Amino acid sequence: MSNKDKSKETELNIYVGHRKRVKEKFLRAPIRTLPDYELIEMLLFNCYPRRDTKPKAKALLNKFGSIKALISADLETIKDISEASDSLLYQIKLLQDIFSRLFISPEENVNILSNWNAVLNYCNLTMGFQNCEIFRVLYLNKKNVLIHDEILQTGTVDRVAIYPREIAKKSLSYSASAIILVHNHPSGEASPSPEDIEITHKIIKALEPLSIVVHDHLIISKDKTFSFKNSGLI
Repeated sequence: MSNKDKSKETELNIYVGHRKRVKEKFLRAPIRTLPDYELIEMLLFNCYPRRDTKPKAKALLNKFGSIKALISADLETIKDISEASDSLLYQIKLLQDIFSRLFISPEENVNILSNWNAVLNYCNLTMGFQNCEIFRVLYLNKKNVLIHDEILQTGTVDRVAIYPREIAKKSLSYSASAIILVHNHPSGEASPSPEDIEITHKIIKALEPLSIVVHDHLIISKDKTFSFKNSGLI
């Protein structure tokens, strides 16, 4: 074996030993005690099997500011900012999908109005850190159980097209008795624009003849949530 090969083998053994220690430490530690960068480091183990992932983990944390921002970001942003591998994008999307199902799911058959914090957490996770506006509708049955969750439109950084007739048509197709409207503001400002208020009232008006109730319209930003209902706008 050449000196170069011996050096590579030694380096690999160091990585293997370090990863084993990190994993053992993680299994012994209580939940929420390890620093954020170590959690990201472990996430990267399978993505970069023959590299020291600690510098990459710290760089990702520095660029996104928090684990929440990293896991909640859209994949294109992660790829553009960090030159992430497809393997890392796969891992993050898998986490996004799993986490989103922890909050609300049609399979749970529960009144989501009585579990409002879960709704807010779900919307924040799936929309709070997106870099373009997204318009989502949560369709509910007469018991306010979620029957369908759908992104209707994806727009630009500061606007998204919304069509009341399409929402009415979709609501009927899912046999919804009520809906919750949700869209995000990538700018970080959660207050509604005059256009937001106007389109909300148009949607309510379009659904009234169908006896479909708009429970709320939520605007989501990175660290804020605005409720039309709580603010007296509907």
